[in-house]
Amino acid sequence: MPASSEPALTKPSEPEPGPAKAGFCHLHVHTHYSALDGACKVDELVERAVELGMPALAITDHGVLSGVIQFYQQCRKAGIKPIIGLEAYVVEDRFRKEGQNEDRWHLTLLARDGAGYRNLLKLGSLAFLEGYYYKPRMDYTILKEHSDGLICLTGCASGRVSRALQNGQIAAADAEVARLIGIFGEGNVYLEMQETGLRDLVEVNPRMVELSARTGVRLVATNDVHYLREEDADAHDVLLCIQTGARLAEEKRMRLESREFFLKSEAEMREAFSDHPEALATTLEIAGRCDMEIELEGMLLPHFPVPDGYDESSYLREQCEKGLARRYGDAVGPEIRERLETELAVVEKMGFPPYFLIVWDFVTYAKESGIPVGPGRGSAAGSLVSYLLGITDLDPIAHDLLFERFLNPDRISMPDIDIDFSVAGRERVIDYVANKYGRDRVAQIATFGTIKARQAIRDAARVMDVPYGQADRIAKLVPEVLNITLTECLADPKCELRMAYDSDEVVREVVDMARPLEGLIRQDSIHAAGVVISRGPLTDHLPLMQKGDAEVVTQVSMGDVEKLGLLKMDFLGLRNLDVIDSAVKIIREGG
Repeated sequence: MPASSEPALTKPSEPEPGPAKAGFCHLHVHTHYSALDGACKVDELVERAVELGMPALAITDHGVLSGVIQFYQQCRKAGIKPIIGLEAYVVEDRFRKEGQNEDRWHLTLLARDGAGYRNLLKLGSLAFLEGYYYKPRMDYTILKEHSDGLICLTGCASGRVSRALQNGQIAAADAEVARLIGIFGEGNVYLEMQETGLRDLVEVNPRMVELSARTGVRLVATNDVHYLREEDADAHDVLLCIQTGARLAEEKRMRLESREFFLKSEAEMREAFSDHPEALATTLEIAGRCDMEIELEGMLLPHFPVPDGYDESSYLREQCEKGLARRYGDAVGPEIRERLETELAVVEKMGFPPYFLIVWDFVTYAKESGIPVGPGRGSAAGSLVSYLLGITDLDPIAHDLLFERFLNPDRISMPDIDIDFSVAGRERVIDYVANKYGRDRVAQIATFGTIKARQAIRDAARVMDVPYGQADRIAKLVPEVLNITLTECLADPKCELRMAYDSDEVVREVVDMARPLEGLIRQDSIHAAGVVISRGPLTDHLPLMQKGDAEVVTQVSMGDVEKLGLLKMDFLGLRNLDVIDSAVKIIREGG
């Protein structure tokens, strides 16, 4: 497709223009959401791209879309175009599981528009929900079903086209390109070409050029970015050792063969592709074709099923009236009535009746099922509506609690009611909610554990073959202060770690190796309380994951769920809540 037929690359209107725009942008980039493989923190990655004058930047993590919301926002804020993508693991049959060493190929997928982004969400979810086996895998069948709006690059040295060319299987490479064009459409497939110093690419790149000439499919230059700067190569090597349990001294271990996998400048890429400058120009052509928006800060509340003759507002009011009789009997004075009317007016104006009905419904289910429920905490205790519905058990009138701390019409934000359940019954409540609203609309929320100061020291020391006892002593020199960093420790001349750093060569070497590891994502897990409920299928809004028979979990964090405007609930399971629940009943009954 000729470059002149593509839309021009434009930047968002804000902020003001920064450095002069480059003639190249990176389309194959791994952040630290490619856990223990990518070493680029999102904010630092975007900052570096701005320093290099890049007009656009892609995120293409290994099999996950966990960082896309943060990445999108950071790019928009910095004034460069965010391109949302994924490096997929592709197999012939996603349902077949025949050993860890199966044929599994990489493919780079980029969202061209809103339809492409939604298809990425579905593909990234299905790769886990249906295809997970050591890795989240997709096959050509679901690629075909969800190809609309996507641009496909043929992948790195682990792509099927590159492997075929490396092995001299020219006909197989041609057939794979034809297959991809059949899936994604003419003009939506590009031959990905890299110059990263890998021996595998010595034979691949000349053959890739010949393949382009034979098929008319355009070349595009990428760099398979795994870290920010060339000097970060050593720290990334340590990260790979952490991932694989290896040591630096081991000769036969997973490693990158060169120090070229960093976010190179345009000049460095032009030097690497001096014989094929057209492959660099193609990056801007692709970036110009990618134009999509992620809707943030909206409100996507599920609908609550109400009986015939009601809408959500009238049904909420009826339940509150019943609560008045239950909580106050004949003692409903003008103060209580006025407070209720004020609160209901605010709730209705802000569009939150379904929120209160949803919470009331599952709290009622829990109590009627004998599952202990906490009395309420936080600002929600200031809501009379919550008290009348039985969501909280503290009388806001008697305790002079302010509703405005919970909901303020001048500050539109989703209500936040934290619900404590007995740990023995929490899963039953989640199951009830999933059955009521649809299992494709309810999931638990992911959280991401990062490498902290002491862990970074222990990891670096193990990789460097420092004895465990010595490593433990060094780690314990870090003060027991929440989230303190190694940089902060070294900035304090009175800190024991700083003093040891200045006087002990081993300590200095370990700490210097540990510092780049700090803050990188080590693993994902399930948030202790977070549950999301969606109006429609969750994969219309965010990606999901599931590993084996584990629970279905979002691929994004709690904060990102909130930014998307989805209903997020805190279902915290407490082991001693049955004791608390009994105490509340005694207080409520006047004991």
